Formats: sequence, C-alpha cells, structure tokens
Amino acid sequence: MAGNTELNRLKAAPRIVSLAPSATSILYELGARRSLVGVTKWCCDVADVRGLPQVGDCWHMGDVAEIMKLRPTLVIGSVPYKQETVAKILAQPVNFLAMNPRSLADVEGDVRLLSGIVGRSATGERLVRKMRAGFKAVARKAKVRLRGRRPTCVYCEAWPNPRISSPPWVAELVRIAGGEMVVPAGEQVSDQQVAEAAPDVIVLAWAATGTRVKVRDAYKVAAWKDLPAIRNRRVFVIADELLNTPGPPLVDGAKELFKVIGSR
Repeated sequence: MAGNTELNRLKAAPRIVSLAPSATSILYELGARRSLVGVTKWCCDVADVRGLPQVGDCWHMGDVAEIMKLRPTLVIGSVPYKQETVAKILAQPVNFLAMNPRSLADVEGDVRLLSGIVGRSATGERLVRKMRAGFKAVARKAKVRLRGRRPTCVYCEAWPNPRISSPPWVAELVRIAGGEMVVPAGEQVSDQQVAEAAPDVIVLAWAATGTRVKVRDAYKVAAWKDLPAIRNRRVFVIADELLNTPGPPLVDGAKELFKVIGSR
C-alpha cells in the first residue's frame, strides 16, 4: 500500500487501473469514472465502464505491459489473488493497493479510502450513508415479516468445488434480510456440514458466473436429500455480482436475499 505522501500525490491526478470490480463499482458511484483508465471484463457487470481498455485480473494476467501502457499511478486489486500475477505488478514502478474487506464495516472503509484517493471524501460519506439507508430499509421489512419468528436458516455458497460458503459480509446481508447463515462464512465446508446445519434456504452465488448456475446440481447432492431447502424446493440463484462485489451492489444483494428468504 502506498504511504501517505504517495496517496497525496495520487489525489492530484489519479490514473487508476482497477483489477477489482468492487473498486470499480465504488469509484463509479463516487462519480470518479474519469479516474479509471483500465478495468477487467468483470467490471462491466457492476458499473458502466464501456469503452475503457480491458486488462487481465488478479488471477489471470498476460503481459503486464498492457497495464503499464495505460500509464497508471495506481493499480487496485483484491484478495485473494494469484501471487505470481501480483508479483509482476509489484515489479513495475507503480503503486499497488490490494483491497481485502471482510465485513460491511470494511466495505465502508474501502469507500472512504477510495474517495480520499480521488479527492471526493464528502461524496464518499454520502455513499456510505446511502448504502446504510438501503440496508436499513431491507432490515425494517425483514423485521415486519418475522414478527417474532426465528430467522430463516440459510446456506449461501460462493463456489461448489471445493464447496466454499459465501464471504462474511454476505452473512451480514443474510441477517439484514431476516435470515441466519448456518455454516461459517467464507470457509471451505463439506456436504455433511451443510446437511447437519439443515438450511431452510440455499442460495447459490458462484464467483464469476453471474446467474449461470445449475440449480439442479444442488438437488443431486446425496447428503442433502432430506434438507428442508431441498424438500421444499427452496434453492435459488442470486447473481454473483450482487453478493460477491463488496461495494454498492451489496444493497441490491440484500434486496434479493430478502425476496428469496421470504419465498414460499
């Protein structure tokens, strides 16, 4: 991460290559699209960045020269990343920032950090308040719907093989939407762990797949055949970018979770 002196320099005229859709979504909502000089193909799912050069990402990077020819003052990536890819970037004369949020509070921190880099701190605070208001609106609806009943048991999945549960901030969104994650968030889990947790609802939001998930695969898992979610046909797909992009898209992710958690 660049030091304070470097960050002050970046504020003057930042030229940012974003390898992280979350960073792209935040910068776009801040009104800082002009600071972006390069993005990944995934960024188009979360922000209107049509026309900007597309480069690789933190997992798949060809010749790093494609980044450097854009003359960036800052390259933003996200954790997890492929070490070999980041090593190529670190070998170049450019600042590199790796974002690694775990909670909604961390996401707010990223908003404030990026808004400071592009000289839009006040806008960043407004964006934080806007996101909070969006979450609170969903939470109010969920509270009314619950009316003293227990939260719905939910299993959210970020990847099927190995099976990985959705990140910790998704567990927070589930709680906002009137549910409770029944397995540890952001960890590799087994079919048996999920079976023992007995979720009422299963949500599939596989990374980098959008909505291209085969729901029928969940019904074929032998250990899950007696789960309430399977018996009651309550397995749903939510677009990857709405749950796996730790930025403004999470508000819509919370709304989608509210819909599926309350479905019958």
